[in-house]
Amino acid sequence: MKKVILSICFVLTATFAMAQQQLAFPFQGGKTVMTGFFKDSLKVSADIIKKRAAGTAVLKFTADGKGEVKKIIVYFADDAILIKPIIDVLRKSNHKWVIPDGEKLHDFILPFSINFTLPATADAKLQKDEVQGVVMVGG
Repeated sequence: MKKVILSICFVLTATFAMAQQQLAFPFQGGKTVMTGFFKDSLKVSADIIKKRAAGTAVLKFTADGKGEVKKIIVYFADDAILIKPIIDVLRKSNHKWVIPDGEKLHDFILPFSINFTLPATADAKLQKDEVQGVVMVGG
């Protein structure tokens, strides 16, 4: 009798157990589109450029079934001044997030890296005019 009950338990467990579902990339269009979106949309303020603020920020956000960003939490930031433009660009990404089927909300953790590169020239005025913020987004 114990063997029969144990066998039924194994069969039921195997029937209801599902392998982890392979998900599509969570941003509409894929990784290249997401990276391009964040690089184009992130506006580095003059204050950030003046202070030469650089570093990494890790944010967690929740998206609903429509891909709308609902809640943003800052996990880590090397410099607090970096957070405002990142949050602004995350809000612009509404309706671009893809969540797994059967879920109402899904959490994403996204690291951002902001660094500055100077052009390879000795002209100080040109360097000042062409300071570029390089944004790297990983997932």
